[in-house]
Amino acid sequence: MGRMNPNDLPPHPEPVVRVRGLTKAYGGRTVVDRLDLDVHAGEVLGLIGANGAGKTTTVEILQGLRRQDAGEVRVLRLDPHHDADRLRPQIGSQLQSSGLPDRLRVGEAVALFAGPHASDGGALLEQFGLAGKRRSPYAGLSGGERQRLFLVLALLNQPRLVILDELTQGLDPAARREVWSAVAQLRDAGTTVLLVTHELDEAEALCERVVAMRDGRVMDQGTPAELVARHAGEVTVRFGLTETDLTTTADALQSLNRLPGVTGVTRERGQVAVRGDRAAIAHVGAWLLGTGRPVPADLRVDVPDLESALLTLLDSDGSDASDQKGAA
Repeated sequence: MGRMNPNDLPPHPEPVVRVRGLTKAYGGRTVVDRLDLDVHAGEVLGLIGANGAGKTTTVEILQGLRRQDAGEVRVLRLDPHHDADRLRPQIGSQLQSSGLPDRLRVGEAVALFAGPHASDGGALLEQFGLAGKRRSPYAGLSGGERQRLFLVLALLNQPRLVILDELTQGLDPAARREVWSAVAQLRDAGTTVLLVTHELDEAEALCERVVAMRDGRVMDQGTPAELVARHAGEVTVRFGLTETDLTTTADALQSLNRLPGVTGVTRERGQVAVRGDRAAIAHVGAWLLGTGRPVPADLRVDVPDLESALLTLLDSDGSDASDQKGAA
């Protein structure tokens, strides 16, 4: 199925989730601190940050599982605390603490969770690759199969919002890829998803927008590419020098330094390191080909990623968080 453009969705007077000034403390310690957050219809929004950033507490409040100390929270224009009975059927969720009885079979779990207006459980099991596991007990499922089952259960009652908290925590790489593929199906169908994760490659792969949190506040927000561009630093192209190159190193370094997008060139342990913006990658490649050299066998390109951006944000003094960077 082709990706649904969120702009093609029916207009909604408010975001699916609207949070203003959300505050929550435990034992005198503030874990969510005047948080502003919007989640728009049809998008996959990621909440990222170190453990203790307030991500899980935030989504628990959104579902009415905890009550905020202060601030306004609206989910599908409802108050999660006062309108819990009306809101609950419209939200599908998988939380860190999700679990099922070991002996409960997959088909039984689907029947147990199905509401009066549930989707075809068999079709969902087929969609997420679990049709052959209907009679399998929960204890007999692999980690990836369990998480895919939680996705089936989260979608069973046709929710308008799906909340996923650390969906792939503890899974091996193959199982993680299975679950990513399942979430991508939700994304491609235009489902609104709020994804809480500390796996930054997961956020880059699945999220259209991410909100970086620290100490219960927003540090910055934007697309993964925007956060990388703002905080992750420059790209670096590295390659080794041959014996012939050693006689012309100074000229080579000067030539590289003049390339568009290059901000600096250094020699490090027998290699040249060229730093700059992403356009510099293409210019360095063209320079290598233009000199008639064979492509260096040790050529390596280090491109900053979302993890680099988050680490930079976490190492900052936090001054940027004071204004929440505007509503997410």
